[in-house]
Amino acid sequence: MVADGVDTERAAVKTYVPAYQKAEWQAHADDLDMSQSEFVRTMVQAGRREFDLDPVEGEDTDADPRGYDLEEVVLDVLRSGGPKSWDDLLAQLTEDIEDRLDETLSDLQSENRIEYSGRAGGYRLTEGSG
Repeated sequence: MVADGVDTERAAVKTYVPAYQKAEWQAHADDLDMSQSEFVRTMVQAGRREFDLDPVEGEDTDADPRGYDLEEVVLDVLRSGGPKSWDDLLAQLTEDIEDRLDETLSDLQSENRIEYSGRAGGYRLTEGSG
């Protein structure tokens, strides 16, 4: 999605950090009731603001710190042309939530905190993750 000349489509970023650092970040994310992805994204943006006091171009400084600004998403959908029905808006918002859920499930699986078992009927916590 492009809004005001800025590409807002999501893209994955992967990095490797020492296990102790990941554990610290995860604990901090848990304290903030955030996923690890949300935590890293938020902390990177906070760090960038610290070094560059001007807002990042195209960034909404009033956005939800968890990375989801519903008002802006609705406005972006409506900017894409023509009136949108309730169902159209809901479908667009649901798509974004589905993408975030997919990313979160993938992250949790790669961290070995959950696993998918068709036999058990879906996703479940791994041993020791409870």
